[in-house]
Amino acid sequence: MKREYLIDKIISLAIEEDVESGDVTTNSLVPENRAAVAEMTAKADGVVSGLEIAKSVFERFDIGIKWTPFVEEGDRVIKGDRLVRVEGSYRALLTAERTALNIIQRMSGIATTTANYVKELNGANTQLLDTRKTAPGMRILDKMAVKAGGGKNHRMGLYDLALIKDNHIKIAGGISNAVSQIREALPEITIEVEVTNLEETIEAIHAEADIIMLDNMSIEQMSAAVKLIDNKAKTEASGNMTLQRIKEVASTGVDFISVGALTHSVTALDISMNIIPTNY
Repeated sequence: MKREYLIDKIISLAIEEDVESGDVTTNSLVPENRAAVAEMTAKADGVVSGLEIAKSVFERFDIGIKWTPFVEEGDRVIKGDRLVRVEGSYRALLTAERTALNIIQRMSGIATTTANYVKELNGANTQLLDTRKTAPGMRILDKMAVKAGGGKNHRMGLYDLALIKDNHIKIAGGISNAVSQIREALPEITIEVEVTNLEETIEAIHAEADIIMLDNMSIEQMSAAVKLIDNKAKTEASGNMTLQRIKEVASTGVDFISVGALTHSVTALDISMNIIPTNY
């Protein structure tokens, strides 16, 4: 329910900011009863995400549109591939076009980048995670796109996992105090602790954290930390994770690698939409 609610809000806000009281150009030029056919085409190689969201955008303007997808969520495409054919009101297709494309291009860009990172992890027992570094208001779509690209979602927000960072540790008076206070307040919640050196790693182990995040450590430090932890907790590597570095980081044996660049530095996948009027 929450996912559908958030998606609905995103679409509503996107339409409100773009269309508001109406598409003055389209409504002045296109007869109300004119129909059309549109096709979306990939203009670059990548991984597709967001088609169903785009469909919902079109349905806001024409509930009776005919939607014929040629690919599915998470499919790889090459330049020139058709993604979907849409038939319906000419006005609806024109008015919804930019909002629908903005969403599918962003989501496909995230899915494509994610797939590139996942490819580098091929053969490793390490999973790729996203972060909270998403566009404000777009997180649910950003994280859906990460999954389409083969990644795994980290916490959705501040409410579904306790992540103890340096400023939390300061106020609590240490890692052990921070973990015990959260355990007392929320006994069922998963607790992750951010550590930056081996001393903090040992403290997090003794505190019985569920996940230990190795933040901005060198390869040597990470390898040593993973050996110390020895499966007493899950391990996550974070900080300065690039496509060129991720395979070496995975070789340390960490369970997860989180990459903010999946969602905070999005390069949209180039997708075009061509509309053809019909006579019916």
